[in-house]
Amino acid sequence: MNKVFQLHEHGTTVRREVLAGLTTFLTMAYILAVNPGMLGSIEGMSRDGIFAATAIASGIATLVMAFAANLPVALAPGMGLNAFFTYTVVFGLGYSWQIALTAVFLEGILFVILSLFNVREAIIKAIPGNLKKAVAVGIGLFIALIGFSNAGIVVNDAGTIIGLGDLSGHNQFLALLGLIIIIILYALKIPGAILIGILATTFIGIPLGVTSVGQGWTANDFLPKAPLFFRFDFSSVLTFKFFTVFFTFLFVDIFDTVGTLVGVTTQAGLIDKNGEIPRVKQALLADAVGTVVGAALGTSTVTSYVESTAGVAAGGRTGLSALVTGLLFFLALFLSPLFLLIPSAATAPALIVVGFLMIRTVTTIDFADPTEGIPAFLAIVMMPFAYSIAEGIVYGVLAYVILKAATGRFKDVSVITWALFIVFMLRFFLK
Repeated sequence: MNKVFQLHEHGTTVRREVLAGLTTFLTMAYILAVNPGMLGSIEGMSRDGIFAATAIASGIATLVMAFAANLPVALAPGMGLNAFFTYTVVFGLGYSWQIALTAVFLEGILFVILSLFNVREAIIKAIPGNLKKAVAVGIGLFIALIGFSNAGIVVNDAGTIIGLGDLSGHNQFLALLGLIIIIILYALKIPGAILIGILATTFIGIPLGVTSVGQGWTANDFLPKAPLFFRFDFSSVLTFKFFTVFFTFLFVDIFDTVGTLVGVTTQAGLIDKNGEIPRVKQALLADAVGTVVGAALGTSTVTSYVESTAGVAAGGRTGLSALVTGLLFFLALFLSPLFLLIPSAATAPALIVVGFLMIRTVTTIDFADPTEGIPAFLAIVMMPFAYSIAEGIVYGVLAYVILKAATGRFKDVSVITWALFIVFMLRFFLK
C-alpha cells in the first residue's frame, strides 16, 4: 500500500485512509437513492437499472482516480446535472432520455480528448491563486448549506427566500444531536470523529423513527440488477437545440470538476508551492472516463464529488481512500438495502463540519487588494447563493478580469484567463 499510494510521503496510514474512504462513501451514499429516484421519474428508465448504473460508474471512475491520480477524490453522477438531465432536457425540452444519454456520452468523449491534450489542466492553472483559495471557501459554505438543508434546519421561505425550519421535528433534532457529537469528538481530537458521528447518529435514529430498518427482505433484494446498456439515439445530434444541451452539460461539468478538485486538494494540503494540483491530468481523465462509462450504463454525467472533503477531514490524503470508496460502491450493488439505511439526518452534520474546516482557508486570501479580494468574495458567495460551484467560478473570473483591466494591470491576466472571460461573457448571450 505504501509503495502504490506513497502513504509515508503524505504522512498518513492505511487505517486512516480506510476510515477516510468509508467516511466519503457514507457522506455521498445518498446518490444511490437520489439518482434512481430522480432519473427513475422518466418513463422507460428503470430505477433498479439506474441504481446499478450509478454504483458501477461511480466505482469505476473512483478506482481510476485512486490508481491514476492517487488523490482522495471520489466520483459519482453529479447532483444538479441529473436534475438538468431530467427536468430540463427530458421534461422541459421534450427530448427522449436516450437522446439525453447521447449528449452525456459525447460530452464524455470530448472530455477525454480535452484531458489528453491538457486543455482542462490549462484551465485549472489559469485560475488565479486567490481565486483558487476562494473556491475552497465557497465550496465550504456550499456544502454546509447542503448539510443544513438536508437536515431540515434551513428551508425555503416565501417571505425571506431562506429561513429556519421547524427544529421540533425528529429529523432536525437528530441532525443537531449528530452535529453536537461530531464537534465534541473533533474538539477532543478523536480519530475518525466524522465517521463515528455518522454511525452513532444512524443508530440513535432507529428509536426516533428516522432510520428505517427494513423488514421482510429477501435474498433477491440483495442481488444487483442490470443497468441500461448503450441506449443511445444519435438522430438529433446535428441540431442547434442538441448542441445547447451538449454545451450545458460540458460547461457545468468542467467547472464543477475544476472547483471540486481545487477545493478538495486545497483542504488536503496537496496543492504544491506553485498553487497547482498534483497529477491533475490523470484526475480529469478519471472524471471523463466516469462520464463515458456512466452514459454507456444509463446514468447522467459523472463528476468529482465535493463530499470527498469529508474523507479529507477524516484524514484521507491519497488514492487509497478513493480505492476504499470505489470498492464500497461495488459492494453497494449487493448490500443496497443496508447502505440506504443511513438517513440524511446522519450525513448532514458531517457536511456542516466539513464546511467549517474548508472555510478556514479564507484567512489566506488577499482582501487588501480589491482586484484580488472582490473576485474572491464573489466566487465565495455565489456558490451557495446560486447553488452552483460553476457559477461561483464564473463570477469570480469575470470580476477578476474586469478589475485587472480597469486598473491597467493587464499582465496579471493570462491568455487562458482572457479566453475564459470571453467564453463566460458569451454564455450570458447564448442562453
